Amino acid sequence: MKAHYWFILFLWVAVRMEAGGKMAVSPSATEMLLPFPSHDVELASSWVKQREDLNTAFLRSLEPDRLLHNFRVNAGLPSVAKPLEGWESPGVGLRGHFVGHYLSAVSALVERYEDAGLARNLEKVVEGMYACQQAHGNGYLSAFPETDIEVLETRFTGVWAPYYTLHKIMQGLLDVYLRTGNEKAYAMVEGLAGYVDRRMSKLDPATVARMMYTADANPQNEMGGMNEVLYQLYCVSGKPRYLELASLFDPSWFLEPLVRNEDILSGLHANTHIALVNGFARRYESTGEECYGKSVANFWNMLMHFHAYVNGTSSGPRPNVTTETSLTAEHWGEPCHLCNTLTKGIAESCVTHNTQRLNASLFSWTGNPCYADVYMNMFYNAVLPVQSRSTGAYVYHLPLGSPRHKAYMADNDFKCCSGSCAEAFAKLNNGIYYHDDSAVYVNLYVPSKVHWADKKVGLEQAGGFPVEPIVDFTVSVRRPVDFVLNLFIPAWTDGAVVYVNGEKQEMPVRPSSFLKLSRRWADGDRVRIEFRYAFRLQSMPDKENMLAVFYGPMLLAFETRDEVILKGNKDEILAGLSFADSESGRFVLKNGEREFRLRPLFDVDKESYGVYATIRNY
Repeated sequence: MKAHYWFILFLWVAVRMEAGGKMAVSPSATEMLLPFPSHDVELASSWVKQREDLNTAFLRSLEPDRLLHNFRVNAGLPSVAKPLEGWESPGVGLRGHFVGHYLSAVSALVERYEDAGLARNLEKVVEGMYACQQAHGNGYLSAFPETDIEVLETRFTGVWAPYYTLHKIMQGLLDVYLRTGNEKAYAMVEGLAGYVDRRMSKLDPATVARMMYTADANPQNEMGGMNEVLYQLYCVSGKPRYLELASLFDPSWFLEPLVRNEDILSGLHANTHIALVNGFARRYESTGEECYGKSVANFWNMLMHFHAYVNGTSSGPRPNVTTETSLTAEHWGEPCHLCNTLTKGIAESCVTHNTQRLNASLFSWTGNPCYADVYMNMFYNAVLPVQSRSTGAYVYHLPLGSPRHKAYMADNDFKCCSGSCAEAFAKLNNGIYYHDDSAVYVNLYVPSKVHWADKKVGLEQAGGFPVEPIVDFTVSVRRPVDFVLNLFIPAWTDGAVVYVNGEKQEMPVRPSSFLKLSRRWADGDRVRIEFRYAFRLQSMPDKENMLAVFYGPMLLAFETRDEVILKGNKDEILAGLSFADSESGRFVLKNGEREFRLRPLFDVDKESYGVYATIRNY
């Protein structure tokens, strides 16, 4: 059953070719770069694998009956389990959302590792949810009452994002089916889709448009990725009615300006709308409609060039503050106006994970190294830093000012970012390798193994990247085979040297490109790539003297309890940077009479830190 999840990629291609749609930002369907199936990519022992293990331990600790409690109560079924706390508490409008993330995360781990304990728990949760849906009798399934949706349809507010939660549930169940072959999970997705279809068919176009209007602060009618999961369901089922239903969740007021390349992001709630863009990406993959491809590419350019911080994260205070949250967090501001936004509530983790999914889609369509650059930067400097390296706890926000600290959520908070992080850290093997018919692309340097079934090729990489600049690869084949090994050369590199079986390869190395090794590979062939690291400074787009420090791929954080104020110019600051301890990844900045200690942001745990520093020569 493992092939289910990845077969959907080929279904998208087939549907697009049958529709005859033109490709906007991607090459022809046969030239798409595909990620390797998740079960064919295994993380090897490393600190990244340890991060996955911390997350897996948390998922194992969750009891199926507690996850099911609110669903059972809502369906009129008995439950004596202790309810979950936080945002999954009885009476909280978002209850049930984390269970959807749980289904997606655990199904990914079960597919990859065939973990018997997790598989049993997953089966219990699916069976329990199936009984709840049967009890409702109309296809409905959730942990909140149907009346919440009625309120949304008539008042457009006053409830907490019911469709956001329905999306998480549907996506989780669809992932269970695609990754494990559970037919009941698929039947539940279709049942819920039918329920939504019947509700939406009773609404006039003006009501639907009003429901989809989410331009205000912290919109209570946040739709999540309903469009995305319904486009996926269309591809899996081949039923046109799901395509039609999904299109109702594509708000034209948001889509059309993106197609025209108009930056309307200022003031919008970030995670509400980046989820919609991921849905636009699925529409493009499903039908090949040019406007959807344009909207995604244009959005990415707006986000990365005008709204993102130094590590690719985004979201923060809203320009026009109308809610308590919008004072500090969760929204996009004016383009290129970031220097005065460094509150303690910037860079929501949900937004980070959804941005990574967008990066992956665009790279798959185009093979453009710029998307791989952003993906790598975010992987090491935005994704991994949201987790405590000692406890596995996650942050809701990743502040980048100074001084700051990581405010970890408790295991029983079950906030939106608890779910998105639990899912993302179950999929840390994603984004490392891609392939086409003749080549494998290595986009991330993470100790791991990939099995290329079509070529009967195994590729293993090892090393201490990113702290250490050397990565080793070993090829495993039964007999010699021709293929191309494309090694990603990031934009930050100060140069790189490649060796094949100990022999230095005399070939040009360009930043933000792929180095192409084309040959007949034999069993045991070895490749080594040695990157040259250098310190560099990256300024705020609107304030040249507010800057962050990198060493190679690593965003460095100051170890500080005070605001970081530096003296001199950029060249003098760069000249004052050096290693304190190369083995542990500690650095020193000598700046005038002061000496600062720095470490990678992903290594900061409970310590006070700062990322952006300010030059003040007065």
